[in-house]
Amino acid sequence: MKAKKVLGNLIAIVLLTLVAAGSFGAYMLLTLYEPDVEFGFAANDEKNVPIYVVKDGTLTEAGRVVRGVRIKNYADRERIDGVMYIKLINGYELLTGPMSVKTEETEADKNEAYYMKPRNSTLSKTDIVQEKEAYVRTPVTIYENASGPEIASFAAKGTKFEITGYDRMLADGSIYKYKVAYGESKEGAKLEGYVYSRYLARTQEQADAVYNKVYDNVKNDKYDMELYGGKTSSLDYYPRERVAFNNNEFCSDARTMYINGTAAIKPGNYVKLIKETDCNAVVIDIKDGYLTYKSDVAKEMSPSSYETAYASVKDFKKGVDAYKKSGAYLIGRIVVFNDPIYAKDHPEDCIKYGGDAGWPSAFSRNVWEYNVKLALEAAKLFGFNEIQFDYVRFPESSYEMSQSGKANFRNAYDEEKGQAVQNFCIYAADMLHDNGVYMSVDVFGESAYGYMTAYGQYWPGIANVVDAISAMPYTDHMGGDGTWEKPYETMLTWSKKAKKQQDKIENPAAARTWITGYNTPHWNPTLDYGDKELKAQVKALEKAGLTGGFIPWNAASDIGKYRQYKAVWNN
Repeated sequence: MKAKKVLGNLIAIVLLTLVAAGSFGAYMLLTLYEPDVEFGFAANDEKNVPIYVVKDGTLTEAGRVVRGVRIKNYADRERIDGVMYIKLINGYELLTGPMSVKTEETEADKNEAYYMKPRNSTLSKTDIVQEKEAYVRTPVTIYENASGPEIASFAAKGTKFEITGYDRMLADGSIYKYKVAYGESKEGAKLEGYVYSRYLARTQEQADAVYNKVYDNVKNDKYDMELYGGKTSSLDYYPRERVAFNNNEFCSDARTMYINGTAAIKPGNYVKLIKETDCNAVVIDIKDGYLTYKSDVAKEMSPSSYETAYASVKDFKKGVDAYKKSGAYLIGRIVVFNDPIYAKDHPEDCIKYGGDAGWPSAFSRNVWEYNVKLALEAAKLFGFNEIQFDYVRFPESSYEMSQSGKANFRNAYDEEKGQAVQNFCIYAADMLHDNGVYMSVDVFGESAYGYMTAYGQYWPGIANVVDAISAMPYTDHMGGDGTWEKPYETMLTWSKKAKKQQDKIENPAAARTWITGYNTPHWNPTLDYGDKELKAQVKALEKAGLTGGFIPWNAASDIGKYRQYKAVWNN
């Protein structure tokens, strides 16, 4: 004991000397070094841990601390009413730090004795998190690693998981992702992966429940015949907190210009027009059939896409940088499931119908992973604020395919079409949000009509997940002949339906709508669309309460046409 005391004194003298010399690290060591004191950690199967005080002879909960905080005198025990408790040294004396919290009661009297149940403490950091099982509340992607988009598997609502670990603990004691066992290999080894904790529940009953505040609004939405898209009641409607990123402010009123692949690498006239107007955002093509740039992701996952790309990374970056310098909010557009070039490389991931396998299936996780990896790469290389996914659906002929019973949709996880579309949106949004990037999705104008479409798009199911939903209610697509001659009336009729869908959910995405920016009808133009026609559409959107902005669609990014109606971008 004398030797230990002498050693302790010598260490203290050395540390005091270092402190006098201005060493902050030595000061911290001195603070934490106390001979004969054993440290433990607060532990629980939820994010905080109760502590108790004896009042009027009764043990009463006095407050809670975040699990993971260090506790002194771990070995000091006291029996109260026949139950053994840890007595915290000098009353309430937990080491303070980023993992600790104190209630008003616990702050009030630090000299009072406080107690903790032994089961809520541990000597091992690995045992701080005591959860052993969890249940899937919202269908989850199972990831191969704690970070990154690689997909290991998928689990449906109600699935039970064994928890085997976690990636990291947040400041409030909650877990970001759990490591879970989800099956066994052919050899009998445990298969493990990671899932977001926010999609899990503690009990089977909680997992099986639905979010009634929205569910009751949507459960009866149906069409007058079975479209094979699935039931609206099978989707997830638990509200999601809208994200906000430092140094990346979401553009909530986007007055947007569409930039195709050619215009992306020849920005001069477009940038000049942006500077002449109040245009504050651009949608730039990353992939629309062909890739705009030679992506390393494509080189690995779709070599044909890499070989046929328009431009080099250098040239594409030069163009995107010019748009960025104009002050515009950058949205990168990726066409997802309508990708014949990827289909050529991977027919095994495509819907097989007769002799055709040219449409990558929304059920295929390889297709999910390819497009999200491409999105993450583009955001990192070129600084996109947001990624917009287009063609997030099954083919327009899905009804006939399903009715025939002869199509192989590659449905590995027994999902409905609407579920697959929403589950892709959840996966993509999670990955992009983890990297500080917003996400939007394009949908057909029909999605505003209040039923699950044959190709799997249902407005509330998508708008509940993404940051912006961009419908395409082009005036020559909505209604019968001559609708394009009344752009205000046509758009207003549609907009009221879309607003009704927005109002079904608690916290919907911004409604940023594609408007008609070409002469109509597109199959035989008879009406020249200029300022008057485009402003009429915007006025109708705003009248109905769809205030998230607009994007004139002009496939050619025709600079002459843009100049013709340039005043539409003015605020």
